[in-house]
Amino acid sequence: MNRSLIILLALALNSCGQLNLEMTDCECETEPLVVAKEEAEKCEAYPEEPVVEKDIVPYSTLVQVDWTEITPMLDKDYLSLSWTAWLRGCQALINRDDWEDVCLKASSLSSPSDDEVKDYFYTNFNLYQAKQSDDSTEGLVTGYYQPVLEGSRVKTKKFRIPLYAPPSDLITVDLSEVYPDLRYMRLRGRVEGDKLVPYLTREEIAKQGYPLQGNELLWVKDPVEAFFLEIQGSGVIAFEDGERIQVGYANQNGHPYRSMGRALIQEGELSRHKVSMQSIKAWAKKNPKKLQKFLNANPSVVFFRELEPGLPGPIGALGIPITAERSVAVDRKYIPLGAPIFLSTTWPNSSKPLNQLMMAQDTGGAIGGGVRVDFYWGQGDKAGQQAGRMKQDGKVWVLLPKTFKLKKGD
Repeated sequence: MNRSLIILLALALNSCGQLNLEMTDCECETEPLVVAKEEAEKCEAYPEEPVVEKDIVPYSTLVQVDWTEITPMLDKDYLSLSWTAWLRGCQALINRDDWEDVCLKASSLSSPSDDEVKDYFYTNFNLYQAKQSDDSTEGLVTGYYQPVLEGSRVKTKKFRIPLYAPPSDLITVDLSEVYPDLRYMRLRGRVEGDKLVPYLTREEIAKQGYPLQGNELLWVKDPVEAFFLEIQGSGVIAFEDGERIQVGYANQNGHPYRSMGRALIQEGELSRHKVSMQSIKAWAKKNPKKLQKFLNANPSVVFFRELEPGLPGPIGALGIPITAERSVAVDRKYIPLGAPIFLSTTWPNSSKPLNQLMMAQDTGGAIGGGVRVDFYWGQGDKAGQQAGRMKQDGKVWVLLPKTFKLKKGD
């Protein structure tokens, strides 16, 4: 299809309201969590729409401060544990003018000590406190993780739930090419006749006749596990022969996320204070005939891709593997993607301080605002329990190279 025609069709579809934030591996499914006090699992009863502050000049809420604001906390952190995550980030940042010099200097440091890491950042970076648009300094800190699912490359009686690759008829348009102010916005749809129309919803994709037949990437056992894989944006598939592969976000059908947990509450199937990943799974086992109706309450569908073998973690929005307990997702309108940040919060469901140097290496459609962080806990059930418990208040400081110019975009 002619590119100019796609742009024109995109503008027509814009009137239908099918605009999305650009979604990456951890896309809009990483919504704010509402976790019951006694629940250890990741909750899915969260608000459907993120709070988005409009008309913000990128990075305009960052305020330069003195390093002494965080020095006592920085001195207690094991800074060398963040260095691997920083070097990975530099693989993407080194080609950007504002970051090239600091990344070249980082590459010359071999296994630095905590003091050497601190001296490196003190010497080459300025410190900024992140604020909300209302000038407040506290925000929400949640968690996410990488689940492990049993699966198969072929459909069997045991493995019958498909994970789809992006369909060939899915069109994604970068609206910033027409409207620079719509940076990070993507439009998705499909051509029907001479029109660009919204793509198929979850309900339409699940109908008999399988409109996406042939686009199956892999097969898993449980539709609810597959649903939560979409929420996390990436995962590990374990095959019966012992092989394990990673899958990651490849695209999305363009429809807004709607919470299955919220639908269950509204229909009286579960009470608000008992909705969690575990309670939804238990409900699904008892109500298999009702399950698809409530899965369909979320029209959004995530499409996956198989990641190259041997990656140390899932691929984040920066395009590099993220690091357990040292990578976070942020709103890149407020914090430059790839920047080191210092996070001051508490451990999940606890008042115990959690103060760490982290790397802003991922994004999420619901991670909105100047002080809004999603903490990546790693892979598997234990990481999932920590992620599920995490709904803390926190403060954020951003480390930017001394040559960095606070200008529109990064």
